[in-house]
Amino acid sequence: MKHWFDAARYRAIARDVAELAPGFDRRKFLALTLDGLDARELMDRLRQTATALDAALPGTFREKVAVVRALAPRINHGFVGVALCDFVARGGLDDFDASLDALRFLTRFGSAEFAVRPFLARDQARTLAVMTAWTRDPDEHVRRLASEGCRPRLPWGQRLPALVRDPAPLAPILEALKNDDSLFVRKSVANHLNDITKDHPDWVLARLQSWGLSSPRLAWIAKRALRTLIKRGDTRALTLFGAGAKPVVRATLTARPARLKLGGKLTLAATIESRTRKPQRLVVDFVIHYVRANGRTSAKVFKWTELELAPRSTATLAKTQTIRDFSTRKHFAGRHVVELQINGQRVAKAAFVLRRQ
Repeated sequence: MKHWFDAARYRAIARDVAELAPGFDRRKFLALTLDGLDARELMDRLRQTATALDAALPGTFREKVAVVRALAPRINHGFVGVALCDFVARGGLDDFDASLDALRFLTRFGSAEFAVRPFLARDQARTLAVMTAWTRDPDEHVRRLASEGCRPRLPWGQRLPALVRDPAPLAPILEALKNDDSLFVRKSVANHLNDITKDHPDWVLARLQSWGLSSPRLAWIAKRALRTLIKRGDTRALTLFGAGAKPVVRATLTARPARLKLGGKLTLAATIESRTRKPQRLVVDFVIHYVRANGRTSAKVFKWTELELAPRSTATLAKTQTIRDFSTRKHFAGRHVVELQINGQRVAKAAFVLRRQ
């Protein structure tokens, strides 16, 4: 992804800005972006783009912002456009009104969810008031920014400690967007609520219960918002979806092959046999206990399926998972235990041995 900011991209940006701002120092911009480019990772390249624009553009902050706004439609790449929002965040903290208006405009070309956070840290009440107004904007990108930008634990974003401690100021924004016509916006609301469950699960559960889940839109938000709690087997979250009861089943789980090479496919097979005369609502997950570098293990829960198990019936499930390294997870050789989790209860287990070569 870092190659989204490559030499060709920077030369194209320099060409466009030179057309928009006659006093633009093209040579300085290219020197600041291209020198040392190979050593920079994605976010470093993004930040350096903003720094270089600031250094190479003439005029006041507002004059520079006018050029950046004109440049935005020419970028034609959502993540590269984020660099323009970063430019505003870096230079505009002392010009609140112009900066927030610029972020409202720029977010449709590259999300301003990261750039608005320094303004929240500087003046939370004032920024949230503007973001609450954004919930009524006709553009779905702006409405999404109202939710996404103030998520307390936004991935890759600046942490907002005050909102981690107390999410109450976020309620007006979430309430305003919970029935938004755009799935893009409602997904942000759900992810926002999921953030809050990590610190204030009771707050989220009470709010969702007050909404009522008869509406398909609200039920969808609730399920996504509670996904972390459901994976943890939280009975209150499971109960909201009719799966709070302990499963009355006999279950088996197998993992094949027994010895797996990194990059290979692991196949899980489960049977779930009802041991009651009543139907059961089941939320089925599986848990892999990954071996860590120190030989200990770390469990990760994966969603499998949801089902209605009829009385005295048997369900057969199969799942394939590729075991390979990611930027966020490196695998280590050793015996990995896999567990079958139903309604938060671990009911069966299997294992496989992972080889890196």
